[in-house]
Amino acid sequence: MLTLTTHIPPMNAAPAGFAIERDLPAGFAAFYRPLHDAFAPRQRMAIAARRRALEASLAGDGPAYPAPGAAQGDWRVTIPEWCADQRNQMTGPADDHELVVKLLNSGSPAVMIDLEDSMANTFDRVLVGIDNTVKAYYGELTYVDAKRGGATIATKPSTTVLWTRVRGLHLSQAGIYAEPTPAALFDLALLAYRLDFARLKHPLAIYIPKSESADEALWWRDVFGAVARAKGEDPRAIKAMALVEAFPFAYEIEEFAYHLRDHLLGLNLGRWDYMASLIHFNLNDPTWVLPDRNTIPHDVAFFQNLRERIPEVCHRHGLLAVGGMTALFPDRSNPELNARALAALEVDKRNEATALFDGAWTGHPDQNAIAVAQFPAPNQGFARKAGADPTPDLLPPISGIGTRSEAGTRAAVRTVIRYRHGYLSGLGASLLDGYMEDLATDRIYRLMIAQRIRHGVHTRAEVECLFDEELARLLAEPAAGDPAEAEMFREARRQSATMIHEGLHDPI
Repeated sequence: MLTLTTHIPPMNAAPAGFAIERDLPAGFAAFYRPLHDAFAPRQRMAIAARRRALEASLAGDGPAYPAPGAAQGDWRVTIPEWCADQRNQMTGPADDHELVVKLLNSGSPAVMIDLEDSMANTFDRVLVGIDNTVKAYYGELTYVDAKRGGATIATKPSTTVLWTRVRGLHLSQAGIYAEPTPAALFDLALLAYRLDFARLKHPLAIYIPKSESADEALWWRDVFGAVARAKGEDPRAIKAMALVEAFPFAYEIEEFAYHLRDHLLGLNLGRWDYMASLIHFNLNDPTWVLPDRNTIPHDVAFFQNLRERIPEVCHRHGLLAVGGMTALFPDRSNPELNARALAALEVDKRNEATALFDGAWTGHPDQNAIAVAQFPAPNQGFARKAGADPTPDLLPPISGIGTRSEAGTRAAVRTVIRYRHGYLSGLGASLLDGYMEDLATDRIYRLMIAQRIRHGVHTRAEVECLFDEELARLLAEPAAGDPAEAEMFREARRQSATMIHEGLHDPI
């Protein structure tokens, strides 16, 4: 359980007394120090550039497509056979060894083990996640199944491709040195250091989250090369996919891919963080106040235009295009919800296949067969739509879409309190009301509430009243009967409201 803190959010810090030479694998300190010295200053520069871009957008100078250049040329990558089939990439938190084993045994073409949005960002969980990831790559991860009399369940041999999502460039890791080190670099370096590349069934495959500009590809390109060289491997040994999760990044994906072409195998539409980023970069625009989240159709124009752009850019250059996650989750104990969730999944993934995506994400083993069935095997063959617009409008009007209601705001308030309560308990993802909520969806709700206050849909006092009422309802439930749980709900309410009112809208 996490210690309650007045810092919102707390930077992930190694515990007091931690020493990299003593507390991490022998030799890692010497391996890591040159990497930190080379790339920490560049991370700080990238974060400063992000802040300038956000400030410009809030001042009315929003993102735009860059002038055509070499990125629009005829360059192509070659997709290796081991990852030609990515019709479904199942995702789950790396620190949940039982879930990871179940995902690896699901028959999915690929699994993405997550050190980022679906995990609580604490040092102990990161180390557990990396340890589980190493065991998963070696086929050694197991869990004890209480429902089967305590049987030990292991991963089955398969051709499933294993990806690892490290933390994003925006996050830092404290406690390693006197100054913070890039969390993304730390995760990648420790994972690579612990792995014997000769034992892997395919190259080390990394998912890049939260990119915001094409220039950031140069950081990742150089990091991948430096880590590989430090391991004695070819500089191009590490392969990657990148999530399109930020509004400004959507305009620069072709340039990003060009910079990273020696490593990149595909792009993925991270739709929930993308929705949050849309709100964040347009927070001052009174014409862009989003409706209640669950009244936004899956094929809304601001998603659909990007769905058309990503496959067009990817397939032109031989890259795979991977679709997003459907938030409504199946539940075998609730037949009505289960049927509704699987039906929604089929519609959503068929839409992505029609847009020429090669696959998509899911997070529950029961979703695999339905998701895989919507896409041609092994992929779309890099097909492109005749007359496709490579530079569509990424900020279309949203008038007439969905509904904006007090009930929707109240639901958002209740969700962020419950999500933050789970986070304070060490959970990065929680199943709430049939929806899988993680840091990305929590950020959507917090930004929606902030947006509604800013543009007069609600006053701050009205939102505070909603927070108090929903907290009272949660405290009246049996789960809050324990005094420690009740206090954690109060702290979750305090942190969530503070993040909204103080403008802490970054993906944290």
